[in-house]
Amino acid sequence: MNKGPLSGIKAVTCSTAQAGTVPYMLMADMGAEIIKIELPKKGDGGRKAGEVIGEFSSFFETNNRGVKSITLNLKSDQGKEILYKLIKTADVFGQNFAPGAAERNGFGYDTLKKINPSLVYASVSAYGPSGPSTNLPGTDAIGQAIAGVTEAFAVPGQQRRTGIASVADESCALLTLSGVLAAILHAKNTGQGQKVETSLIGSAFRLMGWTMTTAMWRNTPPITGVRINGTRERAGIAACFNDSDGKPFAFQLEPDHWKPTLELLGFYETLKSKNLEDLGLAFESDEKKDKIIGTLSELFSTNKRDYWIEKMRNERRIAAPVNSMIEASNDPDIIANNYVTDVYYPEIDKTLKVHGTPWKFSETPSIIGKAPKLGANNHEILKDIGYSAEDIRIFEEKEII
Repeated sequence: MNKGPLSGIKAVTCSTAQAGTVPYMLMADMGAEIIKIELPKKGDGGRKAGEVIGEFSSFFETNNRGVKSITLNLKSDQGKEILYKLIKTADVFGQNFAPGAAERNGFGYDTLKKINPSLVYASVSAYGPSGPSTNLPGTDAIGQAIAGVTEAFAVPGQQRRTGIASVADESCALLTLSGVLAAILHAKNTGQGQKVETSLIGSAFRLMGWTMTTAMWRNTPPITGVRINGTRERAGIAACFNDSDGKPFAFQLEPDHWKPTLELLGFYETLKSKNLEDLGLAFESDEKKDKIIGTLSELFSTNKRDYWIEKMRNERRIAAPVNSMIEASNDPDIIANNYVTDVYYPEIDKTLKVHGTPWKFSETPSIIGKAPKLGANNHEILKDIGYSAEDIRIFEEKEII
């Protein structure tokens, strides 16, 4: 049987929530051994979050599949001793406690690197390790708000709101994963471990990409509601419109494709008659932008989205339906690439849809696992690091595990 590309890598984590757990779930997909430390009897609070069917949580299953669970009281001396033994053989340690909490509880970076100098120590926070807010709690909504994501998806005239998709959490998870993998490579080549720090606001800010760079260079906010970018002389557009049935679709045109696409769709003469054929007018005023968008809305409402999409795609223009989340989970391209997959849960006799894997490895395919029951791997993990059955019985009795 093929093993994943991270087979042989071991990570120990004291992480909860989304940004703190997804990096290691993805590593587990790729074959790494992930040992998740949870509170005895209580476990990770995420076990009861999201949609709960029987004993399974959509939140916990999504963020912790494929990992192993060990319960451990890290406030006890024996609990710390067990953690330190695990660290001796680990490649990675991950935590997302508030800054300073890990140090106060005996598993800060300076402590653990003495036990394992090649250890990669990943620390996720809301605001980053420096700055005036570093000790404050934060969530995905804070990441979106501070990093400018909320403005980017604002609708003119409407109150701003953070999106329900956890873009700060997920982007932080992906950046944490990439940082951890880079640090593992360095450690394997040199024997030198290091601390890798990421944050919700830093990750969401990076997610803004060149749009943020453009805003900083211009020192003006972007055009919101639709995406009209470029310059007054060379403007492009990305926008969503409703068809004759009210169904939304999206398209994006580069500057050179603006006029040819208007002609292709039969829109050019109408816009020209209103002196709106130049997309660059949107940079002159909101009034002109609104007139262009309003005219396009009227024109697109005269036919069905399949008609418009087919006309544009036939000329290699970028266009697609705007899916609801349920439609996305049934989209033929999502399904064909196994970005969504079915997993059978015998405990509840149900087959449930879950995320597939975003990677395709030709030689070491990813493996879709399941989230562990609380403490499911206590005996296995403790035996692996040298504890006897009697030791484990005593740990249970004293609620060390």
